[in-house]
Amino acid sequence: MMKRIVLDVLKPHKPDLVELASKFSQVKGVEGINVSLEEIDRDTESVRLTIEGTNIDFKELQEVITKSGCVIHSIDEVAAGKKLVEKH
Repeated sequence: MMKRIVLDVLKPHKPDLVELASKFSQVKGVEGINVSLEEIDRDTESVRLTIEGTNIDFKELQEVITKSGCVIHSIDEVAAGKKLVEKH
């Protein structure tokens, strides 16, 4: 059961962050999402997605990312199991 995933994602300027967060929040198992703008260049934006939920459907999440014109640069954190383990 995936409970948290943090992704570094490259996206075009459209869709904007609000629309993107709305799309990702509809993925099965997602209970909350933070989308943080990290960097902007001429054609793209780098964003950090922090997604939490109960048994997040990663395959569906990947499909929504791809359909939105985005690309996953890296998977920076994954938390799975019965409970979240916080960093100390």
